[in-house]
Amino acid sequence: MKLFGWLQRSPADSRQGGTLEERIGYTFTRPDLLELALTHRSHTGQTDSPRSASNERLEFLGDAVLDLCVSRHLYERFPDKKEGELTKLKSIIVSGPFLVQLANNIGLGEHLHLSESEARTGGRQRPSILEDAFEALLGALYLDGGLVVAEAFVQRNILDGLDLGQASRDNRNYKSQLLELSQSRGQDNPVYEVVEEVGPDHNKFFVVEVLVDGQALGRGTGASKKKAEQEAARVALESGLLRHDGGSRVQGA
Repeated sequence: MKLFGWLQRSPADSRQGGTLEERIGYTFTRPDLLELALTHRSHTGQTDSPRSASNERLEFLGDAVLDLCVSRHLYERFPDKKEGELTKLKSIIVSGPFLVQLANNIGLGEHLHLSESEARTGGRQRPSILEDAFEALLGALYLDGGLVVAEAFVQRNILDGLDLGQASRDNRNYKSQLLELSQSRGQDNPVYEVVEEVGPDHNKFFVVEVLVDGQALGRGTGASKKKAEQEAARVALESGLLRHDGGSRVQGA
């Protein structure tokens, strides 16, 4: 997969083969944490293990650790930027597509423990699985080595070589744009509703609709609610259903 233009380099790219620990440059004192981070919930279903034996809880922790590490970096790097500007920059760095790229950089997919059916249907390349596993790995690093180890991993694999200027130009947060547009026209904030969920728990597919002032403006799909909401917001922005003079209009009116 081609690197994002704003990720100038990744130290992990130069390390081919070897164990995952060799690729990330860290040896776990508790290998069980690494194994847990690599275990997808589909695998627990195949082995009749409890749901807690999957990486979901570590993903939750890793998401918080990632937020902290990136927030601290941005706070110290940009002392003159306001809170809103820092938040936008952080949202770019912790975005799903970027984390998937980072997971691919270290070959994370090949090390995952998946059910046979999940592996057979492309689970090792599935973006939602890779994103979750990357966050779970970060959670495991934090529990094993503390914040110093987690921050070093984030610095080496994410922040070093990151061109934030290019990242800002390449990234578009459609939800934020739709919110700003509706607020500028005196409308209610967009409301996102899940209208359909398809598939088993370990491979959900979401359909989300976005409404402004009670009118449906767009519908999006994705492997997560966040992705489906972004797609719905994009469709709404491109539909032209928001009037320039405030309010919304019905197509054909």
